[in-house]
Amino acid sequence: MRLTSFTDYGLRMLMRMASAPDSAFSTADLAQEFGLPRNHLSKIMQRLSREGIVETRRGGGGGAILARPPQEIRLGDVVRLLEADQPLVECFQTAPNNCTIDGQCRLKAHLRAAERAFMAHLDGATLADIALAAPLTQ
Repeated sequence: MRLTSFTDYGLRMLMRMASAPDSAFSTADLAQEFGLPRNHLSKIMQRLSREGIVETRRGGGGGAILARPPQEIRLGDVVRLLEADQPLVECFQTAPNNCTIDGQCRLKAHLRAAERAFMAHLDGATLADIALAAPLTQ
């Protein structure tokens, strides 16, 4: 399994935020800390905000904070949210599915089982379990 960079970057941001759940984080600061594109992180933060994982505040002292304590945010929920539009293989998407062996493929069931096991494992962990210990840059 491979996660998209969208999910990878989102998890990195949330790991940092979980390290100081009462602090607000700007996407500019997170982008600088991780050496990632600010515009990309802004899109991820918007999705996380829209889905209630983070809350955003504008103005001085603004930024994003976790909407709930990190021990209440399951990794599986975050990955499902951020990977929502990214099926594991073409035949898992609703349309268009151009796979020429769909309907006779026996691999699909194994991939579904593997995907369920992967997500079940992530459901057993929270952001508190993966919070970063200290900022990468000072």
